[in-house]
Amino acid sequence: MIGERLTDLLLQRGYNVSHLGRKKHDGKVAAFVWDPERQHIDPEALRDVDAIVHLAGANIGEKRWTKKRKKEIIQSRVDSTKLLYDDLKKHNHTVRAIICAAGSNYYGLDNGGKFAVEDDEPGNDFLAVFCQQWEREVDRFKELGLRVVKLRAAIVLSSKGGALKKMKRPTELYAGAVLASAKQPMTWIHIDDHCGIIIKALEDINMEGVYNSVAPNPVTNEQFTKELAAALHRPIILPHAPAFILRLIFGEMAIVVLKGIRISSAKIERAGYTFKFPSIKEALEDLLAKKV
Repeated sequence: MIGERLTDLLLQRGYNVSHLGRKKHDGKVAAFVWDPERQHIDPEALRDVDAIVHLAGANIGEKRWTKKRKKEIIQSRVDSTKLLYDDLKKHNHTVRAIICAAGSNYYGLDNGGKFAVEDDEPGNDFLAVFCQQWEREVDRFKELGLRVVKLRAAIVLSSKGGALKKMKRPTELYAGAVLASAKQPMTWIHIDDHCGIIIKALEDINMEGVYNSVAPNPVTNEQFTKELAAALHRPIILPHAPAFILRLIFGEMAIVVLKGIRISSAKIERAGYTFKFPSIKEALEDLLAKKV
C-alpha cells in the first residue's frame, strides 16, 4: 500500500524507481525478484541504484499472534534486511542511503502518558522487542558507509487498505463503536505525509538516524471513532466494545487497540518537514474524498 503510493509520488518528481518483490510482474516500473527466506536476490536488482527504501514486512494485524506468526513477523523484517546487507557487502554498488521503515511500537504500548521521543528507552512487549531486533539489523548498513534513516511509523491511514479500511467498514454499516475505555491514545499519519517524510529522507543528506513518522496531533480512540463517523455521515449507536470481547476475538493482538501511546513529531518538524494533514479531521476528509 505504502510502496504503491510512494512510487506514484516519486515518479511525479522524476525519479527512476524499481521494485523488489516475490515475483516479476509487468507494471509502471522495473521489477526484480527476491526471496528473503532463501536469501536470494536478482543480481541485477541493485545495479545503478542510489538509494533503497525498505518497506518489507509481514502485516502485524493480519493474523492472530501464534508462535508461528510471531516468528514470521520477525523473520520477514530481519531476513529481508540481512539479504540486502549481504548483497551490498559482497558486490560493488552505487547505493548511498537506505531509508528503512521501522515501528513506533519500539516504545512499547504504555509509557505513562508522555510523548515518546526518539531517544527514549524501548519497551519490553513483543512488538517493542522485535522492533529492536529489526533496527539492529538496519544499523549494520552503517558499516558499509551508507546513510541510514529509520522511520518509526504510526498507523498509516489510506483509503486503499490497511487499518482505515478495516475501521471504517463497521461504521459504514452503522455498527461503529468505541473500544474498551475509549481513552487509549492512537498515533496516526496520513499516507501522503508518511511518503512525504520518506521522500525528504531520500533528498535531505543531513537526515540520519531515527525519526518518528507520526502526525503532530494524536487522538484517543473515542476522538478517532467520532471523527470517522462524522466524515462518513454515520451515527455511533452501539455501546463501547468491552476489552474482554476484543481479547476473545483477537487474542494477544488485542493489546494493539486496547493500549497506546502518544508519540512526538517534533524531530521531523525540526528537520524541516511540514505536515499536509496535521489533524485527524483533515486527514479523514481528504482520504475519504480522494481515495488515496
